[in-house]
Amino acid sequence: MTLQRVLSGAMTTAAALLVPAVSHAIDVNAGDWTLSFSGNVNVHYINSMCDNSGSPAVAGGLACIGSAGEDDSSSVSNGLLPASLGISAKTHQGDYDIGVTFGFFPGISTNDGGSPNLGADRTNTALGTAGLDVRQVFLTFGNDSLGSFMFGRNIGLFQQDAILGDMTLIGVGAGNGNYAAPSNTSLGSIGLGYIYTDWLAQMNYTTRDLNGLKITVGIFDPLEPILQGAPTPKGAPGFHGKIAYTKGDLYLSATLLSQQQEGVTDASDYDSTAFDLGGKLKVGAFDFMAYYYTGKGVGTTGLFVNGDDGLGNERDSDGFLAQVTYTLGDTKLGVNYGESNLERASGELASVLVKKNSKVTLGIYHNLTKNLTLLGEYSDIEAEAQNGLKNDAANINVGAFVAF
Repeated sequence: MTLQRVLSGAMTTAAALLVPAVSHAIDVNAGDWTLSFSGNVNVHYINSMCDNSGSPAVAGGLACIGSAGEDDSSSVSNGLLPASLGISAKTHQGDYDIGVTFGFFPGISTNDGGSPNLGADRTNTALGTAGLDVRQVFLTFGNDSLGSFMFGRNIGLFQQDAILGDMTLIGVGAGNGNYAAPSNTSLGSIGLGYIYTDWLAQMNYTTRDLNGLKITVGIFDPLEPILQGAPTPKGAPGFHGKIAYTKGDLYLSATLLSQQQEGVTDASDYDSTAFDLGGKLKVGAFDFMAYYYTGKGVGTTGLFVNGDDGLGNERDSDGFLAQVTYTLGDTKLGVNYGESNLERASGELASVLVKKNSKVTLGIYHNLTKNLTLLGEYSDIEAEAQNGLKNDAANINVGAFVAF
């Protein structure tokens, strides 16, 4: 199983937070509680034109490689988002607003057995079934003067706003390439401009609105570095924080993340730290967005993926996503470009390990109704290794997205 396959499968993103804002389809009052239901269904035809140069694959590269004599790969599948059904309940008791949320996210690709995101290789055969992710299980409580607390499993803070603002969120962006072995989602711009924010068990506190300023601080259940050795217990949680400012059509935010990594021996222990900064600005029919991140021991594409050399020596990484969209009536045109860079650890020799993944996407998104969007995208993807090896690929997709 390649790193791309593992990561692209792990990139399932919950639509309850990420889809365009629409009214809940159903609100039900039950005593002091209000139940709400929301979600989406999206389907895309994706054709990937994989690298046919005969070059070896870049390890951790996100440009697909032709295989079994085939350079093109077709799929009818979800895009960056799987389908979703979100169920929430809220009430006001005493001086506090209280809420709970459950998020269920089925894909449409065949993914039998275990997690639809991680596990053994699967192929698209008859008599198969789709997988179901449970990405959100959390509670909230607070009020306008106290601020709010969020405890449970929910979207992470680091790189959250980058993926939330990515125009390919309701589309596909970078595809998965080998659709004979399908995953629940595509990559969008994950690993190609930002690190996947992921879904984390966490405990957060967010201040009340301070004249447009909000601050969030919290802890999260520490993650194991994926594909890098045996799991080890962690003596401390991970820490994260976010500061966000909104004024009119301007939005700015920055986040921090820190986690101690425990190796098999003390000599292989290291610290993972990361920071991001960016924002969005609306000017007439134009919307601009840019986010930059940098990290040490945090890796690339997913949290703590290839973050060290296996001996506790951290690798530095950074990247950015820049985007501009133009809205004309019910149609939005957009372009974004992103790249994610990974440096070698001190003393590490050049190899086929990825050095840079980059992508440019052109997209058109048409709101046929307030809930139904028809879209098309073209993406060009390039992966470069530490030793100069390169892979190039592209994909084109058309599809429909309904949010309710």
